[in-house]
Amino acid sequence: MELRTLRYFVAVAEELHFGRAATRLHMSQPPLSRAVKRLEAEVGALLFARSPTGVTLTPVGTVLLDEARALLDHADRVRVRVSAAAGAAAITIGILGDGTDRGVSRLAAAYRRKHPDIDIRIRETDLTDPTCGLRAGLVDVALTRAPFDETALTVRTLRTDPVGVVLRADDPLARRDGLRLAELSDRHWFQFPRGTDPAWQSYWNGGTPREGPVVRAVQECLQAVLWNGTVGLAPLGHDLSAELAVVPLTDMPPSRVVAAWNEGDTNPLIRSFVETATTAYRHTK
Repeated sequence: MELRTLRYFVAVAEELHFGRAATRLHMSQPPLSRAVKRLEAEVGALLFARSPTGVTLTPVGTVLLDEARALLDHADRVRVRVSAAAGAAAITIGILGDGTDRGVSRLAAAYRRKHPDIDIRIRETDLTDPTCGLRAGLVDVALTRAPFDETALTVRTLRTDPVGVVLRADDPLARRDGLRLAELSDRHWFQFPRGTDPAWQSYWNGGTPREGPVVRAVQECLQAVLWNGTVGLAPLGHDLSAELAVVPLTDMPPSRVVAAWNEGDTNPLIRSFVETATTAYRHTK
């Protein structure tokens, strides 16, 4: 069995949908389907039970999934050890300065267990660079939030989070169970500095140009709300002080936690990071 084919199989098994797996693998669906059919022929049994809504693993597929993951993990460790022998056992990870994402702790522990001997360097960035230095060549892979300009990048969605509006606790709207963006149209919103990625700026402004104070970091956003009554947005689930409240936005698209890296970069440490992150974030909310 080829490792590439096993990676295809694992993607379908984890997504339980050929279309989503093809998107994740950055390929079209027909060659993915053909590769899985060839693998089934090689195994001599069906790996998936197919239906119009997706697929489910057969008992044979469940066994192969466990073995394929183990084989792929071993293959990644082999590549990393070879890279280490060549003096390349280091990875720089860019992390958006969020600080409250529980998935980061789970990912860090799992990645360190898998690669105890490599040099892991962390570069935390503020909200003005959603790619965390990736485009500037300062990091190998970014753990961040979308949307942003994805040109020449590969992006893997790890989790989606609903978004709410952060208000002062004494704000009349803070007592609501939910709000729509239009109900905040007369408020001041925080802004990012000139030159910040337009897609990123537009998302955190609710899709409409706004006026308000310029901020660079999460804490600056929260302070702008506290001191000036500025509207801030944040993924739900963040711990806030008693002076602040968050109200779900019913018409705001969710925020995507993603891993991003330069298109075509075959560094095995990046591949291992992305696979480890996919598993770690599957178990966090």
